[in-house]
Amino acid sequence: MATGGGYNDPSQKIDYVFKVVLIGDSAVGKSQILARFARNEFSLDSKATIGVEFQTRTLVIQHKSVKAQIWDTAGQERYRAVTSAYYRGAVGAMLVYDITKRQTFDHIPRWLEELRNHADKNIVIILIGNKCDLEDQRAVPTEDAKEFAEKEGLFFLETSALESTNVEDAFLTVLTEIFRVVNKNSLSAGEEQNENPGSLAGKKIVVPGPAQVIPEKKMCCRS
Repeated sequence: MATGGGYNDPSQKIDYVFKVVLIGDSAVGKSQILARFARNEFSLDSKATIGVEFQTRTLVIQHKSVKAQIWDTAGQERYRAVTSAYYRGAVGAMLVYDITKRQTFDHIPRWLEELRNHADKNIVIILIGNKCDLEDQRAVPTEDAKEFAEKEGLFFLETSALESTNVEDAFLTVLTEIFRVVNKNSLSAGEEQNENPGSLAGKKIVVPGPAQVIPEKKMCCRS
């Protein structure tokens, strides 16, 4: 069970730090998704992200304190040089497209290929169709994205950073799966080496784990 917890209490003991990267074309709402999750904010006059920035939020997952370190980079081609450092150490990734702009969805396979070329092969990935509040402008059918996610073994949700729809669920889906895999592997390591399974606590984790499965529920922002 995961809970949102507070927005970064500096006195809180941290058991795990998980690096999660946001990727996708410019103007799909990556920075707005991050702002909504990290600070519960949304700005209508948000400007394009220049270079790289990251924010953190601490949550409680199964009675453990998990600091999510969320990295956001510009999706513009001229910033491609940041990729290797950007992906290094990431245990989760959010592939974001804009449901009102078909081109941003058509570019997702390229982003996924880049991610898999640079990150750990077992990184936990979720595909996110953002701006689902603009249903009347939809250019990407939910079924198209769902089918792609199933084919590639990704989690999938549609979100609205504006209305705060499914943003929390998207991050908790990724972070809870990372936590599950880390604990499964640390327990295995403890059994094999007679080490304390908690010996990984407080360290950044590179996850070697199984491929993701598709959640049965909450595929779209509309019930």
